[in-house]
Amino acid sequence: MALSELYTKYNRVWIPDEEHVWKSAEILRDFKPGDDTLQLQLEDGTEMLYSLDTSSPQLPHLRNPDILVGENDLTALSYLHEPAVLHNLKVRFVESKIIYTYCGIILVAVNPYKQLHIYGDAVIHAYSGQNMGDMDPHIFAVAEEAYKQMARNNKNQSIIVSGESGAGKTVSARYAMRYFAMVSKSGSKTHVEDKVLASNPITEAIGNAKTTRNDNSSRFGKYTEISFDRRYQIIGANMRTYLLEKSRVVSQSESERNYHIFYQMCACADQPEFKSLRLLRADEFRYTSMGGETAIEGVDDRKDMEETRRTFSLLGLTKDFQADVFKVLAGILHLGNVEIRNVGSDRSSISSSDPHIAAFCDLLRVSPDGVTRWLCHRRFVMVAETVVKPVTSKRAVNARDALAKQIYAHLFDCVIQKINAALQVPGKQHSFIGVLDIYGFETFDINSFEQFCINYANEKLQQQFNLHVFKLEQEEYMKEDIPWTLIDFYDNQPVIDLIEAKMGILDLLDEECLFPQGTDQNWLQKLYNYLADNPLFEKPRMSNEAFIIQHFADKVEYQCWGFLEKNRDTLYEELIDTMRTSKFPLLANFFLEEEPGGVGSKGIKVRPARPGVKPTNKNLRTTVGEKFRSSLYLLMETLNATTPHYVRCIKPNEEKMPFEYDSKRVVQQLRACGVLETIHISAQSYPSRWTYIEFYSRYSILMSQQELVLTDKKQTCRTVLQRLIQDSNQYKFGRTKIFFRAGQVAYLEKLRLDRLRGACVTIQKHVRGWSHRRTFLRMREAAIILQQYVRGQRRIRKSVTAAALKQGWAAVVIQRYWRGHLTRQIFRMVRSSSIIIQAFTRGWIARKRYKKMVEVQKALILQKYARAWLARRRFQTLRRLVHNVQLSYRCQQLRKKLEDQGKENCGLLERLTSLAGAHAQGLDKLHSLEAQLGKSATEKASLEEREKKSKEDAAKTIAQLQQEKDGFIVQKQDLEKKLADTATEMKDGFDQIKTTLKEDLEREERLRKIAENNLDLQKEDHEKEVEILREENRRLKEERVRLQRQTEEGAQVNTDLQDQVIQLTKHVKVIPELRKDLHNLQTQRDDLDRRMKGQSEEAIAKMSVITRQLLGGMMEEEVISRLASDGPEQIYEAGDLLTAFDGLQKATRVLERKQKEQKEVSDSQIEGLTFKVEHLQNENNQLQKLFQEKMSVNDSIGQEVTRLNQENMVIPELKQTVSELQRHKQELEEQLEEQTRGMTGDIKKLQMNVEEEASQRRLLEQHEQVEREKEEVERRVEELEEVLRRQKNTETEAKTRFTQEASRLTAENMDFEEQLDMKDRLIRKLQNKIKSLQTSEKANQTPAPTIPKEYLGMLEYKREDEPKLIQYIILDLKPRGVVVNMIPNMAAQLLFMCVRHADYLNDGAKLKSLMNAIISGVKKVITDHQADFELLSFWLSNMYHMLNCLKQYSGEEEFMKQNSPRQKKNCLQNFDLSEHRQIFSDLAIRIYHQFISVMEKALMPMIVPGMLEHESLQGISSMKPTGFRKRSSSIYEDQEIYTISSLLQQLSLYHSTMSQHGMEEGLVRQAVKQTFFLVGAATLNNILLRKDMCSCRKGMQIRCNISYLEEWLKEKDLVQGTSAMETLKPLCQAAWLLQVNKTTDDDAKEIIEQCSELNTVQIVKILNSYTPIDDFEKRVAPSFVRKVQGLLQDREGGSSQLMLDTQYRFQVTFPFTPSSQALELLQLPSSLRLGFITRI
Repeated sequence: MALSELYTKYNRVWIPDEEHVWKSAEILRDFKPGDDTLQLQLEDGTEMLYSLDTSSPQLPHLRNPDILVGENDLTALSYLHEPAVLHNLKVRFVESKIIYTYCGIILVAVNPYKQLHIYGDAVIHAYSGQNMGDMDPHIFAVAEEAYKQMARNNKNQSIIVSGESGAGKTVSARYAMRYFAMVSKSGSKTHVEDKVLASNPITEAIGNAKTTRNDNSSRFGKYTEISFDRRYQIIGANMRTYLLEKSRVVSQSESERNYHIFYQMCACADQPEFKSLRLLRADEFRYTSMGGETAIEGVDDRKDMEETRRTFSLLGLTKDFQADVFKVLAGILHLGNVEIRNVGSDRSSISSSDPHIAAFCDLLRVSPDGVTRWLCHRRFVMVAETVVKPVTSKRAVNARDALAKQIYAHLFDCVIQKINAALQVPGKQHSFIGVLDIYGFETFDINSFEQFCINYANEKLQQQFNLHVFKLEQEEYMKEDIPWTLIDFYDNQPVIDLIEAKMGILDLLDEECLFPQGTDQNWLQKLYNYLADNPLFEKPRMSNEAFIIQHFADKVEYQCWGFLEKNRDTLYEELIDTMRTSKFPLLANFFLEEEPGGVGSKGIKVRPARPGVKPTNKNLRTTVGEKFRSSLYLLMETLNATTPHYVRCIKPNEEKMPFEYDSKRVVQQLRACGVLETIHISAQSYPSRWTYIEFYSRYSILMSQQELVLTDKKQTCRTVLQRLIQDSNQYKFGRTKIFFRAGQVAYLEKLRLDRLRGACVTIQKHVRGWSHRRTFLRMREAAIILQQYVRGQRRIRKSVTAAALKQGWAAVVIQRYWRGHLTRQIFRMVRSSSIIIQAFTRGWIARKRYKKMVEVQKALILQKYARAWLARRRFQTLRRLVHNVQLSYRCQQLRKKLEDQGKENCGLLERLTSLAGAHAQGLDKLHSLEAQLGKSATEKASLEEREKKSKEDAAKTIAQLQQEKDGFIVQKQDLEKKLADTATEMKDGFDQIKTTLKEDLEREERLRKIAENNLDLQKEDHEKEVEILREENRRLKEERVRLQRQTEEGAQVNTDLQDQVIQLTKHVKVIPELRKDLHNLQTQRDDLDRRMKGQSEEAIAKMSVITRQLLGGMMEEEVISRLASDGPEQIYEAGDLLTAFDGLQKATRVLERKQKEQKEVSDSQIEGLTFKVEHLQNENNQLQKLFQEKMSVNDSIGQEVTRLNQENMVIPELKQTVSELQRHKQELEEQLEEQTRGMTGDIKKLQMNVEEEASQRRLLEQHEQVEREKEEVERRVEELEEVLRRQKNTETEAKTRFTQEASRLTAENMDFEEQLDMKDRLIRKLQNKIKSLQTSEKANQTPAPTIPKEYLGMLEYKREDEPKLIQYIILDLKPRGVVVNMIPNMAAQLLFMCVRHADYLNDGAKLKSLMNAIISGVKKVITDHQADFELLSFWLSNMYHMLNCLKQYSGEEEFMKQNSPRQKKNCLQNFDLSEHRQIFSDLAIRIYHQFISVMEKALMPMIVPGMLEHESLQGISSMKPTGFRKRSSSIYEDQEIYTISSLLQQLSLYHSTMSQHGMEEGLVRQAVKQTFFLVGAATLNNILLRKDMCSCRKGMQIRCNISYLEEWLKEKDLVQGTSAMETLKPLCQAAWLLQVNKTTDDDAKEIIEQCSELNTVQIVKILNSYTPIDDFEKRVAPSFVRKVQGLLQDREGGSSQLMLDTQYRFQVTFPFTPSSQALELLQLPSSLRLGFITRI
């Protein structure tokens, strides 16, 4: 679509305006080709005709749609031209109060002249790690981009900050360096970052000054290289300076000041450090008072001086060097006050009594004669002679000022060198980021040499900028596979050639400077002659003393006066030589001859018109222009070797008013700084660039149904564009973006708006039709009803008579009265009942209130007496403590006073000694002077003799040479005259020396008298102090007596305490008795073992006898002995009778074989009965064995389940089961004894009946007895199985309550299954042995189960095993272990059991060593695994449990309230571990903070994408695609996409991990609260820093995401007690603020009421940043923002910070939670390899 087709009705355009540069107007009639006018309507309602040239109509610039106004990037505008840029900046600056805006690769910074809350540390952290364009434009975003590209591409970077004076260049550069110092903290002890930032106050003090445009204007260019190591941490910096404005030292314009450092020194003139400098007030020095005002409003020079000196010290510059610097600066001030007077017309002189020349020479230690001489004279070296010629006062003043400028320039360079040396630290530079703070393009009413150099530098920078922008555009096109076409842009190489080429301006200027008689006029004439044909050089029409250069920004007229003088920068050699002879090393070094050095060259991309400056002739001085060109050459080399980033600072108005926008001044600077050139380059190609997703989301409304069905969105975009825009040259399809020509996006917006308007009209049509239909139907229905009533009334009137009507009315009256009567009766009854109820109720309430008042009164009386007693007790204790402290303190002070008095006396003696020595030295000096006087007298006598001899020789000569008489007479007279003068001078000298000696003697005598007087006074003072000390001593004695009385009272208290200790000791004595009882029980157990052993031996002996009786005579003796001796050792070893049973079994088998041979019938019957007995006995034994093994296994499993399920309420049942098992154990023991006795009797009966043949009857009787015992055993088995079933039911309940942990118990159960398998094998082995028993007597000898041990809940280990204990339980323990997951906080419990044992042994050394080892081990683990969330969670839970164990078992009443009797018995007995509790608490706090930091590090990348960028509400797009052109290097290719689900999943992972590790619920809630605060703070901070997030739809999305978080809290049962939702209140209120209406006064009041958690700055920021998504939304009016701001001023308190501190930590607390876990039931898992530990 052609651009001219967009000039239709309702569209808006920009037309030129003299006042506002551009103004907006709306088109009233469509433009058609051939029209000579355009009908417009201005914003004020006036109509006008805009004239057009019909031959080539220059249509006015189209205005962008409102949806694009206020964009972050100017290149995202559909129409790219000057008025669009100017308007967009104005809207952002004035309405939205946003000072930063992107323009492609440029950051435009408008000076707000107001302190803003957008530079805090929280803002730095918010921009750190973000891609450029994700956040609002900011200087921190540019700094982050440079830092990121340096780290990613390993290439050096540069940030070029330019602009006019007062535009904010220095502040922007300072913030960039502060950002680098903050994000690249090295953590070293050198504090390089602080030093880099500390260099700014120094350079601003010596290089900045107040000008008419800026109170803190940089008068030099500065390029700071910040060096980084391989870890990209700052290791140093280096600073290069350019073109210091030296002329400011000696002259300032009206309302301007000299450099700040001079005024800072004058403000501190009364301080002791500066008194030797003889400083005056600033208005008394010529160099500081030329501009008039010497003070700046709001600036305290005295405080600034303190800051300057502090930064000097921070950089490591010594006090001596600082003093030398201040001396040089003071010398310059005094030099400016030197008065040079005219002496005649061609001479000048300086008074020798001038105090300022004396101060200058004294401070700088130069010869006063040399300075005064060569300021007023000049030496000319001719061919044959040297001539000294006086100069006029004007030239002498120029020489004085030149000297002052030269000294200051050298001092400035010296300080910069010292700063650079201080900023260099050991370490190799890997890369650097340079920050260039340089002057922008300048044009004034009078432009001189300084403006010429500044504009020359800007021409070079502009050329480099143009080429870089051109290169980036080319790279973007190549990346997107767009055909590259050459773009015509302005190239300023001809201007650069005009300045620096051969026979250019600088070349002709240097040539003219070579001539001693060269003048500015001659040089200007050469320019006219040589450069007249250059189109960029012009001669003014009305002046012959200036020339004009057409720069890239504007034409500038330069006045030629002063060019040669400033370029030469001449200083007389005689003054230089005088300075070189100074005895002040710093000044002498300034003027040493420097060896010429070349400048290193590198490969560059911007080549100058001529090569670098070559070393000049040694006798010729390099000019300022040559130096500046060389430094500029080096700067361009550096910039071309780096990746540049541009910051253009704009000054919005001249009056320095906050947020005032002067369009004329702004557009002038935009033209000068290259912003419009960027716009021009972008506009010539495809300025608008949108991704396919953005285009599809924005313009899906223009797509047909068939196009929306397509799955390939990229192809859909292609199809739609080809249909909507016929000209394919107006757009190009790239790989990831669509490129549009200027105006095409506006055309698409117009089509979209038309479609939306049509849809709105359709919707309105149907809604209005439905509304009218509904109204009509209601009216129709009402009319029908009215008609019915009217018709009915008419019919009634026709059909009803008058009598009927009267009867009807009478019935109504009767009903009325009757109903009234009934109602009154009911009312009276209800009222009476209510009164009775109220009476009783009020009486009951009054009685209840009276009882409560009585109780309260009694309680108050009790509290009064109790509190009084406590207060008296506390006061008495405190008074005793205070008295003790006072006594010790006073004694200490008395000793200190005595020591000080002794030291003072020693000092007085030393001073007397030194004065006596000084007096002796004075006498020696006097004697030496007398000797010198004698020597001088001797010399005088010798001279007189010589004179006499000369006279004699003269007389002889006169006699001999009469003809030469006259000549010798004249000679003689001259000699006599000289001799007389010499004698007079010597005499005067002698008199002066005598006078001096006398004065010295008198002064020494006075000093001696003063010393004696001082000594007497000090002696008197000493005596007075001695009296005072005596009085103090007497008072202290009285105090001691009083303290003795108090000590006696304390002794009485101690006596009471001792009585209490004795009572406690009595209680303690019970412990040995308990131990004695324990010993008695153990003795009884040993006796029982011995008895059982004896009974076993008797049984064995009897069995041996029976065996011999059974087999005697049937087998050999050796067989019988072998059978008899086959088991006793095993009986003693194993403790049971199974082996004896084997022996009897063998004997029985032998007997059976023999009986079978003798009696077959009897044997067959016995064999059948024996088989039955064997079968029953096997079943009996098997049941007993299985029962015993299952009981032991189930007992261990029950103990494990009990320990796992601490909160389970089955502990009483298990305890009852244990007591039943113990009762069964006692019954079994009794049965064992009965069976043993029975066995003895049975053996005797067997022995007696063996000889008889009635064995069958005996076997039958035994069979019946076995049957009875079998029934009894079965009954017991059933009872035990019932107990086992109850236990299994208990296990089932525990498992159902802990189903979540079933999977983790599997591995442990496998271990138990292996143990069961081993038990089963053992049971089968025992069963095989039992099957061999054939007699019922052997079945009664089944051994009883082993007596279980009773554990005390302590673990014993050897001292040398302590490192192994720490290694296995702390260092090697993994949080994901099966045992660890089964038993939460097991590590803490095991460690505490070891602590209990050390306390039980009363071994303080072992306890202390163990506690220190535990703390050190945990610290090492968390240090080695700082980022392991699971391990931190595990040890936080265990340290918390350890802390609770130390409290629960401490023996203190407040912690023992919920302990069981066994837990109270297990309390610590010998040591107080309260100090270790504090250490464990500190360690837990440290782990908690590290734990929270790890969570925050993982959550931070998810918060903004999940909470803000993810659109959880489908169908409501809250994003506003703008086509912002992000740099390709700013975006990672593979970035993970996070949603709100990702955030919730991460939170669930954290919660499950904490729950799995058994972390206490209160601690989990605190961690969740801290996490939710981070989510809310980070999200709100991003809203405040991202204008594109401030919309109504985005508020809806945020509210939806917050609801997901709330649902998660409810799901985890964390709503109550966490206050997590309270931390999200600021975010909730911000989301509400985005959605609420913002137009009326009521809306403003509602905002104030609802947004209580947001401060004023945040509310105003959100309102200013509110951005409509569609044209149908309205922006927030500035008047409404001011109204809200005015209402917020009444709000008291609150923070003024824009950002929430995401690093804030809520105070963590560890509430005491007692554990129900019984330590004595805790078993040692075999997987932990703790075999060296023993359970006690």
